[in-house]
Amino acid sequence: MAESPVHQMIGGGLLVGIVGLALADSLNPATIVVITLILLTVRHRPVGSAVTFVLGAMSTVFVLGTAIFLGASAAADAVGEGLIWLRRTVFLIAAITLAVAGFRRFKDRERKGVELPRWFGVWTAFPLGILITGADLPNAFPYFIAIERMVAADVDVPVGLSVLAGYALVYCIPCLVLLAFGLAHGDKVRTRLRSVLDRFSTGIIERSVPAALILFALAAAVLTLALWP
Repeated sequence: MAESPVHQMIGGGLLVGIVGLALADSLNPATIVVITLILLTVRHRPVGSAVTFVLGAMSTVFVLGTAIFLGASAAADAVGEGLIWLRRTVFLIAAITLAVAGFRRFKDRERKGVELPRWFGVWTAFPLGILITGADLPNAFPYFIAIERMVAADVDVPVGLSVLAGYALVYCIPCLVLLAFGLAHGDKVRTRLRSVLDRFSTGIIERSVPAALILFALAAAVLTLALWP
């Protein structure tokens, strides 16, 4: 079987690694919850609203990824340590996020119910996709690692942009699959989604010292990677 031009230019190992990172990043609670809420609560043009939301999320992943990729490439060319600082920034953000999550496990917390904003509709789903995805990207460690690997491999700009477009598509696959199942199986899927959503959006998250310690250990490990020469 002939290899695709992107596969030939970026290298099989790197491409497989980026696909794996995109799949890990696609399991994003924020976007999946919004699609779930659309299936459960939106009665007027739910398909259009969901697809428009996904397009907003996809556009955000691609546009911001392009800006970061081009900026990081320019920094790596201009400054010898530009790529090192990109890697350190990514892992430092990850370490801080894990540490904050660890501190939060030291006390009981009430889960807050989630719902779509009142202004949500087919015409406002696109900007909501941008807002939700943009707000969650600081936690998208695989996303930044994928960009860092492309910059480190000195991937050409056209190829890098093609990979980012594919990354954006893979990022939204779970949302599209969930939407397809919801539309195909109707009430059965909605009943299950409602039970799952209620479970994770109501009740109390009990304090857990072991969970906090695990998160701190992970934060320390990631911080070590951030400070590695």
